[in-house]
Amino acid sequence: MKNKNYYAVLMAGGVGSRFWPISTSDYPKQFHDMLGAGETLIQKTFKRLNKFVPTENILILTNERYNELVLEQLPLVKQDQVVLEPAMRNTAPCILYAALKIQKMNPNGVMIVAPSDHWIEDEEAFADNVKLCFEKCEREDVLCTLGITPSFPNTGFGYIEFEKNSDEVLKKVHQFREKPDYETAKEFLAQGNFLWNAGIFMWGVKTIVDSFKEYQPSQYGLFEAGFSCYNTPEETDFIKENYPKAENVSIDYAILERSTSIYVLPATFDWNDLGTWGSLFDKLDKDENGNAVVNSRVLAEDASGNMIRSPKDKIVVIDGLNDYIIVDKEEVLLIYPKSKEQDIKKVLVRVKEAFGDKHG
Repeated sequence: MKNKNYYAVLMAGGVGSRFWPISTSDYPKQFHDMLGAGETLIQKTFKRLNKFVPTENILILTNERYNELVLEQLPLVKQDQVVLEPAMRNTAPCILYAALKIQKMNPNGVMIVAPSDHWIEDEEAFADNVKLCFEKCEREDVLCTLGITPSFPNTGFGYIEFEKNSDEVLKKVHQFREKPDYETAKEFLAQGNFLWNAGIFMWGVKTIVDSFKEYQPSQYGLFEAGFSCYNTPEETDFIKENYPKAENVSIDYAILERSTSIYVLPATFDWNDLGTWGSLFDKLDKDENGNAVVNSRVLAEDASGNMIRSPKDKIVVIDGLNDYIIVDKEEVLLIYPKSKEQDIKKVLVRVKEAFGDKHG
């Protein structure tokens, strides 16, 4: 039996512009089968959470423009489970909004906030880790997060510094640290009490709402004023009028960096945020030439280390190209060095300026 007090908030509003040209503002990466596995990222995430969270207790947080995509890809989800943001306001406002909706449904609820586009292989370990945090959140007024043990000095993630001398399974968080430069990241790894911030959070709904009341009183006041409307037909009008007034602020800055009651569990599962073509390359099986291939039929000569994606069964012939991203999609062909993958966002801006918004 699934615990009726367990809730999940699946974050599905991002654009994933580093995965251009597959991921676009009209059809972002979470709605694509990025791994060539037969399921989109949001479908895989929903199934992972649904193993221990009741179907009706999973909310999908997304932008209004993706409403139909969510309902199409997640047929078990009803319209009232899709929480629509009428304006882009970062993660704090939408998490508070979802928490108040859940609090009205069930004041004893505990919730996980999870991105819809991460790769997690050992789903049983993931469920065990989350439930361990849920149990702590049910016993104590604490906020919990999952941290990933660093495998190299990554400068693309934020880090969580925990108290070094703790023998507890869940470690008290000392502070959240911004994305470091390479030398600082090396120092973090050498110290041994730093984890990657995976952006996966768990807390009791009362605890997170009270945290907003303490640390973000104006934000709390704005959304709490609509409490009587939540989960009723009046909710839409209230949110359309008031959501755009919310401050554009992340949950990290609004709450996590201020709270003194945060615990981190070093995750026992493999994790990848699938943030770039390079991170996808790392997770895919490689052919005999060391190329990662999605959908394509590839003939490669003196070509290795490439990330290759095309429409289903398209023949791709490559000679003399190494460590490139090669993505063919309808009107766009991208051939770009993997070493410069962080610049794809800038390339997208230039493409829009040169050829119009319809390509991004």
